[in-house]
Amino acid sequence: MQVIHTSADLKVALKAHNKVAFVPTMGNLHDGHLKLVDIAKQQADCVVVSIFVNPLQFDSNVDLDKYPRTLKIDCAKLETAGVTIVFAPDVSEIYPDFDGQKLNQTMTITPPYIASALCGTGRTGHFSGVATVITKLFNLVQPNVAIFGKKDFQQLVIIRELVKQFNFAIEIIAGDIVREESGLAMSSRNGYFTTQQKTQAAELNQALKAAIDVVKAAPAIFINIEKKAAEALTNQGWEVDYISIRSALTLMPARQDDEKLVILGAATLSNTRLIDNIEFCAKPLN
Repeated sequence: MQVIHTSADLKVALKAHNKVAFVPTMGNLHDGHLKLVDIAKQQADCVVVSIFVNPLQFDSNVDLDKYPRTLKIDCAKLETAGVTIVFAPDVSEIYPDFDGQKLNQTMTITPPYIASALCGTGRTGHFSGVATVITKLFNLVQPNVAIFGKKDFQQLVIIRELVKQFNFAIEIIAGDIVREESGLAMSSRNGYFTTQQKTQAAELNQALKAAIDVVKAAPAIFINIEKKAAEALTNQGWEVDYISIRSALTLMPARQDDEKLVILGAATLSNTRLIDNIEFCAKPLN
């Protein structure tokens, strides 16, 4: 496995390979990331994993500075997993006008309307930062296939739209959420919890499942189901950002005649914000 830090060295290394599968990450890897690597290995003779903590998508320097950097540990996991190349660039490699303090990235990608809802609410520029860095990484890696996890479902929808609208010749493959036995979605943020808090963290997934059961049981107004699910979490000590039932195809608010749905939730427990989602069908498909 090669660990590469510059785009020039990456370009040279990629010449030896016919088909490239790409897994972009911010590091601090867990089994969910490694599952994406497994999918990538099935798609190409070269698997590239990027490890880059993207400053452009963070709301504050405090959050950016707090994000765990575990490059040595991550590389050991990726080598065991059979990755071909780890691309771990410095900030100045991705943002050439970076002066050590400011990125000076004056040209960015404007994502579609859906970026301002759900996890985009109150996080101005977050998905623009995601779309911009992914565009840069696509240009540098030039993959044939890229794998993204479904846990960040909103991000996945935005990336798919990015690829379509900018005519990237890249196939986007979605990896299913990898969960703990409790149902808790694996996340780098789970490391912030005590054992007791981690057990409680599974309540988010349980709330989503309970809401789905209500949807399937009988016709109901979705917003009422969302409110009840949010109230249940609030009563258990959570600070709820949203519980939302959406079209799994467009991520628009769900209509009663939609068949492919996704329920998404974001909530904070003990100062740690978690997201989760479950895809489901409201009624049997014909």
